[in-house]
Amino acid sequence: MALPKYKTSKSNKRARKAAWKVKPQSYVSCPNCGAAKLPHHVCKVCGFYKGEQVIEIKEKKKKEKE
Repeated sequence: MALPKYKTSKSNKRARKAAWKVKPQSYVSCPNCGAAKLPHHVCKVCGFYKGEQVIEIKEKKKKEKE
């Protein structure tokens, strides 16, 4: 079984563990409604994914002041 030859320092260990958080998330526009969404995810505004509606979004009722 392979063993490390030297001890890994705290800074190297923490830098390696924190490296995946550095990359910012890229957003794309939804082809159906144009809202910003994550790639390969269902749109939270309209519920469409790859041109098909997969979830039904309930519309929020706005209170009108009279």
